[in-house]
Amino acid sequence: MTFEETLAEWLPTQRWFAGKGAGILDLAIIADTGLVAGDPGLRHLIVAVSQGRSVDSYQIFVGLRAEVPDHLRHVLIGPAEDGRMAYDALHDPQLTRLLLRAIADGGRAGSLCFAREPGAEVETDLDSLVLTGEQSNTSLMFGEVSILKVFRRPSPGPNPDLEVPRALARLGSTHVAEPLGWIETRLGGAPTVLGILSSYLRAASDGWSLAATSVRDLYASAETGEVTAADAGGDFAGEAYRLGEATAEVHRDLAGAFGTEDLPAEAISRLADEMFSRLDMAIATVPELCRHADLLGGAFSELAKLDGSLTVQRVHGDYHLGQVMRTQTGWVVLDFEGEPATPLAQRRAPAPALRDVAGMLRSFDYAARHQLMAHSGDERVHQAALEWVRRNQDAFCSGYAAAGGIDPGTHAILLRALVLDKAVYEVMYEARNRPSWLAIPLGSIADA
Repeated sequence: MTFEETLAEWLPTQRWFAGKGAGILDLAIIADTGLVAGDPGLRHLIVAVSQGRSVDSYQIFVGLRAEVPDHLRHVLIGPAEDGRMAYDALHDPQLTRLLLRAIADGGRAGSLCFAREPGAEVETDLDSLVLTGEQSNTSLMFGEVSILKVFRRPSPGPNPDLEVPRALARLGSTHVAEPLGWIETRLGGAPTVLGILSSYLRAASDGWSLAATSVRDLYASAETGEVTAADAGGDFAGEAYRLGEATAEVHRDLAGAFGTEDLPAEAISRLADEMFSRLDMAIATVPELCRHADLLGGAFSELAKLDGSLTVQRVHGDYHLGQVMRTQTGWVVLDFEGEPATPLAQRRAPAPALRDVAGMLRSFDYAARHQLMAHSGDERVHQAALEWVRRNQDAFCSGYAAAGGIDPGTHAILLRALVLDKAVYEVMYEARNRPSWLAIPLGSIADA
């Protein structure tokens, strides 16, 4: 068996492999860079994977050892050409420490370029730990100092997850993790970011976990008696307000760094047309959505009737509670790369700032309805869930407006259309990826 065949067997077993369910027709190593000689050795590969009509590029850091220790056997790839065993080197602190030093020192290794952000301090004598939970990338935590995010499917061209935090950090934003350095190469003749090293956020909690705790406290109280979201022990509204403020400040800095545009009135009509198109595709995928077609179509039609220009700017693009962290000093926004499946040009394109607001409002709804599935048929808990969602959505919008963002209350038609359009997208996503969660967006549309 060739090493390419070995990789073709191993890749579909990885959680970050995007082509699950479709066979690999061909796998070719298109770039092979030796980074460390000896035992253990380290190679960096870019492989092109053909599945049907699509060809995707993946990057793999390959460790090589004559004998693989027990703590690395769970990441074995298989035999390499030289008789040694290959494994996923991102799980080997002995090798990843060398990547950290290369970023700190700068320079090149074959087609790879290692760079440090000017003025950044990179502590290099640290062991790494692979963080769990990521679906499409792999992140390594070095002590509690820095974190290296490795893009498993690198895309040629500017990487928003480096481009945006660098721009905001230079403006003095406290709502992004400071970039420390990066690794890049060239694919298709274009610069391609392979990994980004950023400051690690100590003692931070992600927004989804904090919201989930609030919901859990509320539901436990609602099961035993009458209680409001404000009375529950884990009321989240104060944090939702502060998150709204932070979001407005990030949008202000994004507008300052990348500018804004005023599109003519026809742009609103085109936006509504796009929403109708997505609705048609979603109904074809989930016929159950047809019962809500009048409600959804009515919201999109109201949007199409709006007069005036539409202001657009750079936005996050995939904004939800899992993309924000609460630190000791405030909220920090992560992962500016946008939806990985969306073309790069579209992810970097200006959009209404309220698109991010809509994404976060939908995330509050998800946080409540995710746990509501365990209380099916309990009307008291259902009503408590709706109140929690309204309370936190209102608090977020109030904080957003107070900090200088577009007042969601005076743009209700646009915001409602964006929120429902996001719910339509979620229906398609859940139907294709998590059918057991399909009831979440469908229930939200039914309650709209």
